[in-house]
Amino acid sequence: MATNISQRFRTAALITGFVVALILIFIVARTLLRSKLPVRVATARIGDLVSTVSTNGKVEPKVNFEAHAPFPGVIKNIYVHQGQKVKPGQLLLTMDDSQAEANLASAYAGLKGAQANYDMTVAGGPAESRLALAGQINSTRIDLRQAQSDLAALKKLETTGAASPSEVGAAQQRVEADQAALQVLEQRRQAQTNPLDIAHAKAALEQAQQAYAAARSIIAQSNVRAPFAGTVYNIPVSKTEYVQGGSLLLDLANLDHLQVLAYFDEPEIGKLALNQPVIIHWDAKPDMSWKGHIARMPSTIINYKTRYVGEALITIDDQTDILIPDTNVTLTVTVANLRGTLIVPREALHIEQGKSYVYRVVDNVLRRTPVTVGDLNLTDVQILSGLKPGQVVALGATNGQPLGDGMPIKMER
Repeated sequence: MATNISQRFRTAALITGFVVALILIFIVARTLLRSKLPVRVATARIGDLVSTVSTNGKVEPKVNFEAHAPFPGVIKNIYVHQGQKVKPGQLLLTMDDSQAEANLASAYAGLKGAQANYDMTVAGGPAESRLALAGQINSTRIDLRQAQSDLAALKKLETTGAASPSEVGAAQQRVEADQAALQVLEQRRQAQTNPLDIAHAKAALEQAQQAYAAARSIIAQSNVRAPFAGTVYNIPVSKTEYVQGGSLLLDLANLDHLQVLAYFDEPEIGKLALNQPVIIHWDAKPDMSWKGHIARMPSTIINYKTRYVGEALITIDDQTDILIPDTNVTLTVTVANLRGTLIVPREALHIEQGKSYVYRVVDNVLRRTPVTVGDLNLTDVQILSGLKPGQVVALGATNGQPLGDGMPIKMER
């Protein structure tokens, strides 16, 4: 009985010792692994850093002409087809302008009437009344001169006693009466050229001139001509079709000079600058690309579909006849192109509370090192200070454990 108990005790002790040994082995192994954390590393090197921003945009002509219907009416004729190149002044489209012609004739008659009224007002009224008044003024002046001559003669006779004072007084009264009559007539003539009446007549004339010019403009717009050499790339109407006033009739552009209206997300706008190079791609021609540059920076932020973007204009430098207006394209802008600068993989960079640092490997131990960074792209980051070429930095542990200052490691490249 005692032998059995002793044997059981020894067995339990052996098992316990074996378990303790396993635990100790596990702890030692784990300690050894932690003390030599396997870490991927890279070397700070001098190289090139190219950073880009990608977005989408729409092709549009630099110089574009849109013809719109000047009034509701019928398309009389279309003289060109979509894609046709035209010369300056070439007739492109006409509308039925019979009503516009009638309106022009009415406006012309109104202009002539307003001109005649203005001329008459400036001259002092109708010709008959002006001639009659002028005759009265001339007759009164003659009477006045005669009365003045008679008065002078009677005054001389009065000195010799040949004329009485009453005769001289009567002659003086005739002179004064003629003077008063002449003054009234002159006032009537001045009243015929009232500045207020002239201003009203002038305003009416100017209004009639504007109405006539507008009527002529409508006639001109109903006969659409090319204002410059270009290509008709859009004709949304057809012959004999009735259109509303203001409807688009056609689009004309110089397709040798195109640009792209690009939409940049708000966080990317700060990286942009004038004249930065741009590569343009069109899905319809996947094997082709076009070069351009930023010609105008975004001036405000707008809501574009589900994005907040700034609109920038991209000038296309190598023009071809393949791209056409209103096509959707993708763009890649080179926002940084640094040559011979110090770079490390972006994976090595850490940021804490707005401060940047890396883990530099010194004698197989991680040392937290503050750095100043410049530009970056998806793979690399520019180091302005804090590192030197050839120094080794940690990228990350191969077992996914976090890195820490002072941690011993085993380097893996």
